[in-house]
Amino acid sequence: MTASSNTPAFDHPALNPMNPAPMPAAASMAYLKPLVADHPKVSAGDYSYIHSFDDPARFAETQLKYAFDFIEDRLEIGRFCSIAADASFVLNGGNHFADRLSSYPFPIFGCWGEPDPGPWPNKGGITIGHDVWIGWDAVIMPGVTIGHGAIIAAKSVITRDVAPYTIVGGNPGQVIRQRLPDADVERVLALAWWDWPVEAIRAASDALMKADIEALERLAP
Repeated sequence: MTASSNTPAFDHPALNPMNPAPMPAAASMAYLKPLVADHPKVSAGDYSYIHSFDDPARFAETQLKYAFDFIEDRLEIGRFCSIAADASFVLNGGNHFADRLSSYPFPIFGCWGEPDPGPWPNKGGITIGHDVWIGWDAVIMPGVTIGHGAIIAAKSVITRDVAPYTIVGGNPGQVIRQRLPDADVERVLALAWWDWPVEAIRAASDALMKADIEALERLAP
């Protein structure tokens, strides 16, 4: 998910993906990659940022939920993602058995004999593609993959995979619309602009802001 950077000498703080404060005047914004660089359960790609009304540096404490080491699962976030305040990513440590006589987690307390329930329920990790926008207070549940270019509406609860360039909202999340026609989605995915060298992305930013696929194709390195 996290392609290596091909970055020139940084002439602006926001060009350094390892700068936790790319906008010095806005302390509520932070690049996520340096904040989770040593976290065993999270990886984030270059230029993905988090906004927080509290402290963006506490992302792993406040917005990553149930990330316990007795289950092998991870949150993987691509490049150029925008993550709004209070968006939550729920891993599998909070799961309970739903197919037993009781959903109470007897084994974790160590005082109810030695029940052996077998492997803990694990739906898998969470994978966020590149250029994904996750709105305020959205919840991404375990096992979900969100495709490149998708948008998750504020306060949505996402329990299923989201296709690339699709807008999803609600609880549970439902497709609202596709951002681009199928043919254009294929063209943008083929270009994979998020993997280009930084200078090429810089040169292409106007085309990206205008949704000008032809211009973007001409600028491909």
